[in-house]
Amino acid sequence: MLARGWGELDFLCITGDAYVDHPSFGHAIVSRLLEYLGYRVGIVSQPDWRSRDDFEVMGRPSLAVLVAAGNLDSMLSNWSAPARRRREDSYSPGGRAGRRPDRATIVYCNRVRELWGDVPLVIGGIEASLRRIAHYDYWSDSVRRSILTDSRADLLIYGMAETQLEAIARRLASGERAADIRDVPGTCWRTHDRGDAADAVELPSFEAVSSDKRVFADAFRTFYLEQNFASGRRLAQDQGPWIVVHNPPPPPMPAEKLDRIYSLPYMRSPHPSYGGAGVPALAEVRFSITSHRGCFGECSFCAISSHQGRVIQPRSRESIVREAALMTGMPDFKGYIHDVGGPTANFRTPSCGRSRSDGACRGRSCLYPEPCRELVASHREYSALLRAVRELPGVKRVFVRSGLRYDYIMADPDGEDFLEDLCRHHVSGQLKIAPEHSSPRVLSCMRKPSGDAALKFIRAYREMNARLGKNQFLVPYFMSGHPGCGLAESLELAEFIRDAGVRPEQVQEFTPTPGTLSACMYHTGIDPLTGRPVYVPRDHEERAMQRALLQYWMPRNRDLVRRALQKLGRADLIGRSPKCLIRE
Repeated sequence: MLARGWGELDFLCITGDAYVDHPSFGHAIVSRLLEYLGYRVGIVSQPDWRSRDDFEVMGRPSLAVLVAAGNLDSMLSNWSAPARRRREDSYSPGGRAGRRPDRATIVYCNRVRELWGDVPLVIGGIEASLRRIAHYDYWSDSVRRSILTDSRADLLIYGMAETQLEAIARRLASGERAADIRDVPGTCWRTHDRGDAADAVELPSFEAVSSDKRVFADAFRTFYLEQNFASGRRLAQDQGPWIVVHNPPPPPMPAEKLDRIYSLPYMRSPHPSYGGAGVPALAEVRFSITSHRGCFGECSFCAISSHQGRVIQPRSRESIVREAALMTGMPDFKGYIHDVGGPTANFRTPSCGRSRSDGACRGRSCLYPEPCRELVASHREYSALLRAVRELPGVKRVFVRSGLRYDYIMADPDGEDFLEDLCRHHVSGQLKIAPEHSSPRVLSCMRKPSGDAALKFIRAYREMNARLGKNQFLVPYFMSGHPGCGLAESLELAEFIRDAGVRPEQVQEFTPTPGTLSACMYHTGIDPLTGRPVYVPRDHEERAMQRALLQYWMPRNRDLVRRALQKLGRADLIGRSPKCLIRE
């Protein structure tokens, strides 16, 4: 600040992540954008929340303090599904855990309010997005108020923040009070007077949703169906001390604006104050390129649809090629681009012709239970993009490591051509896919395609690699403990894994992420979109057995698998036949 002649900042950004100046880190995008718009910006990264020193080191900003917990919800960063403290934090220097507090957004905001009680305070990031209305919190096993009221912030930005922040910054700079900025799409604000949002659809109050699970499910359904920039309505929810008003989402960002954001002068490295301590989360993405935002896959357990939305927002091919060319000039670039993708790599084009103007269809899915008849399943543009990047001088290989929706590939009339291109040029020995399960009952709760679709793709992938003479494998991801899944369904999946000839290296135990459809099912035992009851596995031993069944061949799982099979009356799967899960 002294070197630049700044007496004060305009914006102070506080983040729970390490300071990495790369466009995969939210604080880097936000600060670089504000800098581009002409504002003076400072970043306090992973402050020591036990004192005020780190928070006040750059002084009070003239316009606002911006607070985010980081690229993950802080409770998810700090705690595993079995409620054990994580030993590592990939968004911290050296992967060290313990550098961010639980409920980081609230903790940071409390420190800011201690220092400057009247400074405009704006919260954002994934933690704020997922907790923007009354929500179920797995770690306390309770319903919590909107994070906007608990943090005492003036405004909450949900989703990707650039459009909202640009509008808010301009209005703060013009002298408008933060409390008066109430019409920006993609934001939540608070009031004591219900008349301030007379046009809003009223959600059941915090008291109502915290005391009645059926009411919670109904409220979530209303909230979920209104997340459309074109037709979504404003919502209001009484939180007790405040009424939180939820504005509709912003429209999709035009490609030229997205291109501008990714062309800002990022250093693409951790802050030099960390010395030799790397930030593990950067390793996978440093030479990766974001091709688009949004995902119309709409998996129940995923936060993407709530945060980035279901409408695809692509960057231009020219912008992506320029970024790849920039990487080739970096001193430690070895010729390999690790990924060109997004939340789902092959969702490069909008799902249909109406999505950009009308948004995602209310109450209907693009891929579940079958691909919509209006779906435009095409990989031509994505294939052309990958080809343009791999043909750049200095680029040896371009890999695709983001998740792929195999049912979308199979729905493409030219899907075999894309699969050949993918296997020939863009697989680094292993390709990740996420069937998640095989049981129709569980897949319907997950809003995922049938197990038959996964089997068809597995066969097609193996046949294509055999034809090309390549020895490449699939890395499937499966999930245990999801709502709808009992021991019988886990055994069904174990037999699917056995018959498909795959052995997952990792199994994810379901963790209810705040604000997701699956978290609502877990808390209420109700599918909010259908109103039907859903079985929820809560018993610790059953969850352990479910997880063990998905890796039945591992010696450490032998006793749990045996108990599960005996409990299900399936001792026929213990023995010497080829179908047995336990060999004796």
